Amino acid sequence: MTARLPRFPQALARRPVAAFGLGLLVALGQTPFGLWPVALAGLAGLTWLVARAPGPRAAALAAWAGGAGQFALALSWIVEPFLVDIRTHGWMAPFALVFMAGGLALFWGAAGAFAGWAGRGPRGRALAFALALPAAELARGYVLTGFPWALPGHIWIGAPQMQLAALTGQTGLTLLATLSAALPLILPIGPGRALGATLAALLVTGTGLWGALRLDAPMPADPDPPQIRLVQPNAAQHLKWRRDMIPVFWERQLAFTAAPSDPAPDLIVWPETAVPYLLNRAGGAPALIAEQAGGVPVMLGIQRSEGPRTFNSLAVLGPGGAVTHLYDKHHLVPFGEYIPFGGVLGRLGFRGLAARDSFGYAAGPGPVVLDLGPRLGAALPLICYEAVFPQDLRVDRRPRWIAQITNDAWFGERSGPFQHLALARLRAVEQGLPLLRAANTGVSAVIDARGRITHSLPLNTAGHLTAPLPAALPPTVYARTGDGPGALGLAAALAVLVAARRRK
Repeated sequence: MTARLPRFPQALARRPVAAFGLGLLVALGQTPFGLWPVALAGLAGLTWLVARAPGPRAAALAAWAGGAGQFALALSWIVEPFLVDIRTHGWMAPFALVFMAGGLALFWGAAGAFAGWAGRGPRGRALAFALALPAAELARGYVLTGFPWALPGHIWIGAPQMQLAALTGQTGLTLLATLSAALPLILPIGPGRALGATLAALLVTGTGLWGALRLDAPMPADPDPPQIRLVQPNAAQHLKWRRDMIPVFWERQLAFTAAPSDPAPDLIVWPETAVPYLLNRAGGAPALIAEQAGGVPVMLGIQRSEGPRTFNSLAVLGPGGAVTHLYDKHHLVPFGEYIPFGGVLGRLGFRGLAARDSFGYAAGPGPVVLDLGPRLGAALPLICYEAVFPQDLRVDRRPRWIAQITNDAWFGERSGPFQHLALARLRAVEQGLPLLRAANTGVSAVIDARGRITHSLPLNTAGHLTAPLPAALPPTVYARTGDGPGALGLAAALAVLVAARRRK
């Protein structure tokens, strides 16, 4: 007589599929879609699945599947770098997306497991998940060098609720999303459920109203702001280093640098890795750039070598092409700009997509503030990926503005460049500082201290713009405190849930 295998409950089999679909809805709140009501509905559905799970394992699986769906759509641009040289790297693209989505979803799975363990009953699990997910996403910004991209709180970028980041940073925005989604589930069924929905609506509307009032408040007046020129050569990544195209992009940047304008620029900014020569082997290139600039300083992205090490750097050129300021990128992209254990993996044929050799770039010593003189003030330089990390913007000396140079040609044309721009807007709000970004293929933009884009160049467009530097605001609460208060508050709330479970 053949033994019968136990039947797997159909509800449990369907739960991860439903959670994955709800995660796709959550991703529709991210740039460029911006459908935050849809994202909240998807997050509410995912919270319900976690809350109704029969145990911690089922809750973890539902949360992980929801996170996998969210990251699979929101980070679909991750395949683009592998398609630049499709013959060499194209086979890696699907694996990159699968492993990225599944790996980042582990943080959501951990939040679901905690909710299934600590929460008593569906309402308790809904509350636990609403608190645990922001804590898990905060950890995602730090663990293994961090990757705080496509957080639930990023659905508010571009909406008035984004202004809350001036007080709480992006962790507060994530908590706003998770609590708004969970409140209708936390209160009892019946009148309480309606009250929960009402409270969620009041929470979203109230923060939106406060944000709108903040946006309408007058900015500090500056009768004679410095003028900054942003140069966008539009060098497609598959053409950028081709020998026949290097002169085309080089001459294009020189022409944009020398172009007359009224008013004239006080600073000219080129994007990341804009110069096709190493700084220490550039010959007369810096002097030629300075000549075309007509005495105006030029901030540009350039690579340089120092012994066996290569750096992804930002340099400021003064008269005659002399380097007056230098910054080396310190927060590098794993597997893009460097390979962990590169000495071993490099010998096996692995190398970073954007690196010059198998060992990749070397990391600089850390953030610096560049004093560009009384007219331009102090600037905090960021190179590409560094604008993703709010902790990298907290420095001992407060700058007057933030300068980001980037090469978003790696990110394709659909969502990656626009999400990167959105994160730059969020950094401006958090710090209360204007941010100017020069992007190789776009989007180059001038962003004011409340995250509004005042001037921009479209994606995949060659050109330049000269615009006034927006005024800075006083240091925000988040600029003074960082993630510490949010982390402590979430830790205390989770500790209360743990203590309540133990008492019961």
